[in-house]
Amino acid sequence: MKVGIFDHVDRNGAALRDFYEQRLRITEVYDRFGFYCYHVAEHHSTPLGVAPSPSVYLSAVAQRTTRLRLAPLVYLLPFYHPLRLIEEICMLDQLSGGRFEIGVGRGISPIEAGFYGVDPAESAEQYAELLAIVTAGLRQSELTFAGRHYTFEGVPLELAPLQNPFPPFWYGVHAPESAERAARAGFNVVTNEGPQRTAAVAAAYRAEWQRAPGVPAVMPEIGVVRHIVVAPTDAEARSLATAAYACWHQSFNHLFRRYAKSTSHSKAADLAGALLEGTAIVGSPDTVTAALAEQIAASGFTYLLGQFAFGDLAFADTVRSIELFARHVMPVLEDRERGSVVRS
Repeated sequence: MKVGIFDHVDRNGAALRDFYEQRLRITEVYDRFGFYCYHVAEHHSTPLGVAPSPSVYLSAVAQRTTRLRLAPLVYLLPFYHPLRLIEEICMLDQLSGGRFEIGVGRGISPIEAGFYGVDPAESAEQYAELLAIVTAGLRQSELTFAGRHYTFEGVPLELAPLQNPFPPFWYGVHAPESAERAARAGFNVVTNEGPQRTAAVAAAYRAEWQRAPGVPAVMPEIGVVRHIVVAPTDAEARSLATAAYACWHQSFNHLFRRYAKSTSHSKAADLAGALLEGTAIVGSPDTVTAALAEQIAASGFTYLLGQFAFGDLAFADTVRSIELFARHVMPVLEDRERGSVVRS
């Protein structure tokens, strides 16, 4: 089983310059310990995400790492001009030596969409059109496209990705129906739902992938995000994670509180709730290993994305947590290699 990283890049109170440097140093730790891919969120005008330009941020990460793959999770497609995005993807894939992967979506925050003049009622249609343009543009040296929102006639495309025909795609899912759409497209998927919901998503994805025409012969990844804190003892891990989760949750709800709106996707209000619903896994290496093994067996996901850096968790505690996980937990997970699932 591959193990990667998810990062909201949520603000922790440090000066912004210091914050970015700490996060970049943490990505060096991920790289050193052989994590598969670093997936970073895109958010705007909120402390939940202070990497509002994933391309800029990941270009810095690319220069601090050598093995770690890099991916936005996700590019909010309706927020972009497609030509600019095609060029940025090509640049990042070339600059990283072919380590770039592409997460796409239309966004879950209507407040952030409003800041960019994106009408949530039209964003699904915009997303579909933009995705068609981007995938076409990554394959071709000249772009011609006629749609409702964009029209291009013979636009020369000077850049191309290093990976052929283009980097792998990722899509965030919360429901079985969206998992089915992603399976038909042949995209890798990620969910942050609890084990029961994840099991439904995984089952829907597998079933649709088996019958969908034209998808990859080897099944893409079904990923799950979990807040993870590892410490020498369960008590210390829980103490650290309780405060950090509260800080992260404050950032998660920042815009919804400011504008007195209901959340578009709710999260457990505290660590106790997150532990109960299975979206946080906290404890000693043995405790974390056992909890993950149980979830893998129950949920059927094939790829784990650990959210190790979040809230106000101190830099030293974050690095220790990653090291304990990499030395004691990750080898056990990697031994649970599922093998490549091939279409029957």
